Amino acid sequence: MPVPDGLDGMRIDSGLSRLLGLSRTVVAGLAEAGRIQVDGSVAGKSDRLLGGAWLEVELPDAEPAEPAIAGPTEVVAGLTVLHSDDDIVVVDKPVGVAAHPSPGWTGPTVTSGLAALGFRLSTSGAAERQGIVHRLDVGTTGVMVVATSEHAYTALKRAFKERTVDKRYHAVVQGHPDPSSGTIDAPIDRHPRHDYRFAVMQSGKPSVTHYDTIEAFRSASLLDVHLETGRTHQIRVHFSALRHPCVGDLTYGADPTLAKRVGLTRQWLHARTLGFAHPADGRYAEFTSPYPDDLAAALEALRDP
Repeated sequence: MPVPDGLDGMRIDSGLSRLLGLSRTVVAGLAEAGRIQVDGSVAGKSDRLLGGAWLEVELPDAEPAEPAIAGPTEVVAGLTVLHSDDDIVVVDKPVGVAAHPSPGWTGPTVTSGLAALGFRLSTSGAAERQGIVHRLDVGTTGVMVVATSEHAYTALKRAFKERTVDKRYHAVVQGHPDPSSGTIDAPIDRHPRHDYRFAVMQSGKPSVTHYDTIEAFRSASLLDVHLETGRTHQIRVHFSALRHPCVGDLTYGADPTLAKRVGLTRQWLHARTLGFAHPADGRYAEFTSPYPDDLAAALEALRDP
């Protein structure tokens, strides 16, 4: 095919990734194998494309189908598919489920659950994280998007990196934040003494959390939280630093007596909505997850005087 004028001057790996919907890593591998020619000459991954030049790409033969997801394939109880198409699958993640396999985790994962449902995810990224473009903590429920095509993986990873994805959580925190609406701008790093925790640290990465109070109870507040950045445990760390930890979050200083009273064994934190430009056509798509039973029951307990 001729090189489209819109790719004129772009690097081979970047231009063909956009043109063919492959990852830059795959295109670089094709170039290194001599499978890409421009005007009859073998081209390297960093060579520049010339609009109108004749492009020849030799794709490798399809390999026998193998499981695209590392870890066991198993049906995950409570994992609900909210939407699926050729590029993405949007799920409602239940509590006690990790996004993907990792060292030391032997429980269920989103990737294994989707494999059991017959979904083949994008092969981009590390084997154990194929298709995963963002994560939720094991103890956090709610909406997640997973890429099923290479193009979607690239587009969504870029969107999360460039902070164009609208990530909104609902959280119930102890007490009443003052002001009732505000922004927490405090860097986060791994805790100096506890590897499994994070903390506000001057040496940390920039982290910004916006919040608005939806409902106030006698001992807690229901917040709508908008993440500008996406650090590990960000919401939990930021509100703990303000002395308003998520109800039930014993790891970050929540009151165990209150947690027991409302029947919680994990933090009251839920990924409520996720909005982004769909990788296929750029149209805005938004998905919402209802509260799971344990969080809904805790809310009612807090409303009961």
